[in-house]
Amino acid sequence: MTQRDYGAIDAVANIWTAEALAGRPDREDFYTGKMKVDQQTFEGISLEEMLGRMDRAGIEKAFLIAAKVGPRLHRSCYHVPYKLVADAVQKYPDRFLGLAGIDPTEGMNGVRALESAVRDDGFIGAHLYPHWFELAPDHARNYPFYAKCIELDVPIQLQVGQSMVYDKSYPRRSVGRPITLDAVACDLPELKLIGIHVGIPWTDEMIAMAWKHENVFIGSDAHSPKYWPEAFVKYINSYGQDKVIFGTDFPVLDFERTMREIDDLNLRPGSERKFLRDNVLRIYGLEG
Repeated sequence: MTQRDYGAIDAVANIWTAEALAGRPDREDFYTGKMKVDQQTFEGISLEEMLGRMDRAGIEKAFLIAAKVGPRLHRSCYHVPYKLVADAVQKYPDRFLGLAGIDPTEGMNGVRALESAVRDDGFIGAHLYPHWFELAPDHARNYPFYAKCIELDVPIQLQVGQSMVYDKSYPRRSVGRPITLDAVACDLPELKLIGIHVGIPWTDEMIAMAWKHENVFIGSDAHSPKYWPEAFVKYINSYGQDKVIFGTDFPVLDFERTMREIDDLNLRPGSERKFLRDNVLRIYGLEG
C-alpha cells in the first residue's frame, strides 16, 4: 500500500459497535451475503478496533453517520441515536466527526433535532437515505431540512443511484436518481449537496449534476474502486478533481482493500490528494 505524507478522510462510515448494532433488524444475509462483509466485522467491532483498521489503511479521520434508516416505528427500520455518535466523537475528537441522519417524516421535530445536533453536539453535516422513505431528493418533505442545513452552513449527503434490497420483507424503490438533485440545486444554490454511492448505475448523470452545479459534489463510497465506471475515474483525475470526496460506507467496504484499489487507479498525485483529503476539508469547512 502506498505510504502518503497525509492521512485520508473517510467521509461516509458507519459506527459498528455492539451497542450500535443492538436492536437492529437482522441484516446478516445482506451484509455477509450480498456485500461480502466478513462475519467478525458484521458482528460488531469496537471503536478502538475501527481506529486500528483505519491506521493500517492510512485513514486519519472518519465521518460517523447517526443514520435514520426509514421511519422509526417500522419493524424493518431503525435510527442510530445521535448520542451514540456524539459520544464516539467526544471520546476520539481527533479521529471521528458526526453526521446527523434525517427522517423527512419527522417534520419540524426532526428539523429541531438536526439543529440541536449541530449547534449543541458538534455534528458537521446531515445525511439522508431517500429510498428508505421512498421520497426522492426533490420531494417537498425534505426542503425544511435543506433550509436548516443552509442556515447552519452544513452540507447534506444523500444516497443517489440504485438502492439495494436490504430486507426482503421491505424492498424499497430506487427513488434517488441523480437528476433529482437538479431541482434542489436550482432552488437552493447555497445548499451543499453530496450525492454519495457514486450514483451507480446513473454515474454519468451524477457527474453531469456535479459539473452543472457549483454546490453539488459526489461521494465515492459503497462501490469498490476496482469496479468504478471509467468515466468516474477520469472525472476524479481531471475536470472533476475538486468535486469528489472519498468514502467507504464501512463496513460495506474494507478500509485497507479500498485504499489498495485506489492505489491501483494510478491517479495523479494532485488529484488523488484532493480526492482523499483536501476536497472534503474545503466542502465541510474543516481545518487541515
